[in-house]
Amino acid sequence: MGMTPLSGLMTLKTLATDAMPYEEAMLNQKPTLIEFYADWCTTCQSTSATLKKLHQQYGEQINFVMLDIDNPKWATQIVDYKASGVPQFTLTTGDQQAVATWVGKLPQSIFTGAFDQVLAAAL
Repeated sequence: MGMTPLSGLMTLKTLATDAMPYEEAMLNQKPTLIEFYADWCTTCQSTSATLKKLHQQYGEQINFVMLDIDNPKWATQIVDYKASGVPQFTLTTGDQQAVATWVGKLPQSIFTGAFDQVLAAAL
């Protein structure tokens, strides 16, 4: 059963709804994965299934934050994290230092490797 564009968009919207508010994530001392996305971004839609799995696996230990690049509210963050394309994923440590940035479609293993590293470093 492949992802249809519509189911990808629905998953993306669900993820955005379930994501932690940015302000909250910046305060709770956990590592954070910030995804810069847009509803029209087909790669964001097709990556959403992977992100959903990661959220289920790591949601207790890592903040999952989603910032819509079409929302002017996030203009500062877009500049701060140099978000030039979507999807862009920025992983930060618990003290909000960016440790990795990726753009585009990535295999799940890239995320899990980086997550495990940042969580191990926090121990």
